[in-house]
Amino acid sequence: MAGSHRSPHRFLTCAAACALLPGILLASAPARAQFQPLVPGPTRAVELELVLAVDTSSSVSPEEFDLQMRGYAGAFRDPSVLAAIAATGQAGIAVNMFQWSDNRRQAIAVDWRLLTDEASILAFAEEIDRTPRFLDGGGTAIGGAIEYGLSELERNGYEGGRRVIDISGDGRANQGAQPDSLRDLAVLAGVTVNGLAILNEDSSVASYYSNNVIGGEGAFVMTANDYESFAQAILEKLIKEIGGVPVVQAPREAPGADPRQVQEAEAPPREGPWEGRVPTAWDYHPPR
Repeated sequence: MAGSHRSPHRFLTCAAACALLPGILLASAPARAQFQPLVPGPTRAVELELVLAVDTSSSVSPEEFDLQMRGYAGAFRDPSVLAAIAATGQAGIAVNMFQWSDNRRQAIAVDWRLLTDEASILAFAEEIDRTPRFLDGGGTAIGGAIEYGLSELERNGYEGGRRVIDISGDGRANQGAQPDSLRDLAVLAGVTVNGLAILNEDSSVASYYSNNVIGGEGAFVMTANDYESFAQAILEKLIKEIGGVPVVQAPREAPGADPRQVQEAEAPPREGPWEGRVPTAWDYHPPR
């Protein structure tokens, strides 16, 4: 378990991730007005810092958005999730949820909450149930969602033994920086990026998430064949993430295989031109 203060190593690694963040502060005020640290001074140690990033791009209908939110709320009411959080003891977990679409369109849905007992967990589920859709339409900027998740982890007032950004979506990135570049920055900062790929429109989204989105220690992709099966997938994912359950790595998808049969996929090896040094924003956005 990490201590009550952020370590120098964490600041060193997060410096790379934060190199891209100044531009975030210039984006839309409603989504960005909450960037002040929630808890000034010493941070509180928790077992897990978990960011839940919900796709609200144009491919997500109002009915599909409702299915996502009901799936999350139901999962936090499930006895298995209640037991997994209870097993963390007094430390508990810190969780927040935001919605995302375009590269500079992200909005906090439920701000950081400390979950330690049944009352706090069920209250969090109620907040999810009451959350409206803040973003309607727009492109699919997965890289922007990862970047925003990193900024949320840095301002939350908690120090987690594990830090996870969980991206759920039904499509490939079509806007902003490529997600693998932001994924690599997250990994260097000690953050795991997991994915929940919804296959209703594109059956190859699972392999795309495996190769371009997930990364870090124990990273995995869960799949849902459609939004109706999202609830079961999110439940299984949360149990794995909260409990730190080791993920049995599935073999890489063979040519011609049906991605709908892939439930979990391993993160591919990470390589880059920055071997031996910490990357900067210019590695991903070089001057012209």
